[in-house]
This record gives sequence, structure tokens and C-alpha cells, in this order.
Amino acid sequence: MNIQEIKKRLQTIHDETDEWFQQLLHDERKGVQRLIQQWYKQKEEEKRERERCLHMLQYEQALYDKGVRYIAGVDEVGRGPLAGPVVAAAVILPKDVYIPYVDDSKKLSEAKREQLFSIIQQTALAIGIGVVSAREIDELNIYEATKKAMVQAVQSLSIVPEHLLIDAMSLPLSISQTSIVKGDAHSISIAASSIIAKVTRDRMMKQLGETYPQYGFEQHMGYGTKAHLQAIERYGVIEEHRRSFAPIRERLKRGE
Repeated sequence: MNIQEIKKRLQTIHDETDEWFQQLLHDERKGVQRLIQQWYKQKEEEKRERERCLHMLQYEQALYDKGVRYIAGVDEVGRGPLAGPVVAAAVILPKDVYIPYVDDSKKLSEAKREQLFSIIQQTALAIGIGVVSAREIDELNIYEATKKAMVQAVQSLSIVPEHLLIDAMSLPLSISQTSIVKGDAHSISIAASSIIAKVTRDRMMKQLGETYPQYGFEQHMGYGTKAHLQAIERYGVIEEHRRSFAPIRERLKRGE
């Protein structure tokens, strides 16, 4: 077999005890030995990822052991931006779920988030979304608006969850719940909800960028970057800006 044929065959090998693989170990060609080293490296990475994902199931597993069937992870994105909504997601995953590389959405590239977004949508038993506008954020304050978005997300689930795992928040719901600090790094359900929320909000901000191209929302997602602040100074404040946030509030005062 030539190198390309061996490379293709190696993709089907999952155990080093495979008879063909054992024979391959004696092939002295440098290209073959390099492929073998890459195979071992990949298997080691897969093992680490499985262990990481198993660790991220610790909260879920403890609840499954108590007989809980439906667990919803809940997270939000968009507390800090100067414009746009705060978006929350609630995700119920199957009991024996394994989705490699699911993590806190902030740690993932946009391409990886989009890929995982599709996988989570295909895998999840139920997904709920909550959206609270900039105007409501001004009326409620960002903390209460975040809670409202999370409650909306939970209530829009097609399956009623028996327990909620929430990223550093308690919700005014009768469902039993656990608040986990940095939950998107410790619970696979919360991590999945952070990805759903992040991709959903980013897509909304990109649409806003098409409506208001001068503000560059598709670049900064509403955060207070230098370019965004300059655009506000030049073009003014629009409805999607959060008037209760200091930079916008100060800009409006100067305009009075």
C-alpha cells in the first residue's frame, strides 16, 4: 500500500491491537512511521477529550443517579454590550450524550461554535430561546433582564425540565435548580446552552449590521469597541442602543 492508501485505512482503525495495524508497525518507511505517530497522537487527544467531557457530565450524572430524567442547562450572552438584546438558551440533552469539544462558547472560534450549534440542534431533546430587547434592559436593568431571558428560554422548552443547571444565577421558577459558578466550563448542558445563545445572538447582531451598516454590529456584536464608540459619536444613538449603559447615557446627555 502507498502512503495515501495507508493514511485512509488508518482512519478506520480504532484499536492498536488490530492485526493490520500491528503489521504496519514493522513498516520502516519514514512516511508510514510518521502516520503511525500521528495516529497515536490523535487517539491520545480523543482520550483526553472523552475524559474532559466525562468530567463535564458530573452534575448531570449526579442527577441521573437520583432518577432525574430531563435536565436543562441554562446560560445567557449579551450582558455587557452597549447595543442589542440579551439572549438566553435552555438545552435538554440526552442522558448518554457525547459531543466532543463542547465548551464555554467564549473559548471557541466562530467556525467551531457554528459547527457545534448544528450538532447540538440535531442532538438535543429540546431547545428554548429567550430574548430581551435593549428597551426592556433599560426598563428592568441588565440583571433582571438576564433573568427574564432565562425564564423565557426555560418556558419555551417543548419538554418540561425536572431540574435546571444554571450559570451563576437563580431563577424565580418552581423547578428545582442548581446555580454553578462558571457553569459553562463545568457542565455540558450549560456549555451547550452557551453555544446556542451565542450563535443565536451573533446572528441577530449580523442582521442588525445589515440594517445599520455604519455601526459595524457584525464586527463587534454591540460591544463598546473603539470603532463602535466612534460610530455612535458620528451617527448618534439608535433604538437598539441601551440608554441606561454609561457610554450611551453620557452621549445622550451631551446631545441634549
